[in-house]
Amino acid sequence: MKILLAVDGSEYSKRMLAYVAAHDEWLGPTHQYTLVHVVPGVPPRAAAVLGKATLKSYYDDEAEKVLKPVRAFFAKQQLAATFVVKVGSAADAIAALADKGRFDLVMMGSHGQGNLANLVLGSVATKVMAHCGVPVLLVR
Repeated sequence: MKILLAVDGSEYSKRMLAYVAAHDEWLGPTHQYTLVHVVPGVPPRAAAVLGKATLKSYYDDEAEKVLKPVRAFFAKQQLAATFVVKVGSAADAIAALADKGRFDLVMMGSHGQGNLANLVLGSVATKVMAHCGVPVLLVR
């Protein structure tokens, strides 16, 4: 099974990764894992004055802050994974990657805002579920 894990470095992502480790009877090494981290894009006006190399370095550094401990976690759990970094809207990037990559499952942490907060603010998890054609497992 191809599983896409969305990570952002938050406590909710850590809970989701702990869930993966705790449920190795069905989420073990027999699956193909891809971890995605989405770095928010720099506003266009700011990006215009920055050089491409500076911008790329910024995105790489921001992604590595999140992915370095996740790589260590996966190594400790003896799970192989592919790591992907996207830039832009998290919900859009995750949903597009899930559909394009023909994943069987998307897993992500959720802090469980109430329905009113989702209605007013929206959430990445809610948007992924709405725009993704792949089943989504939210871990609180």
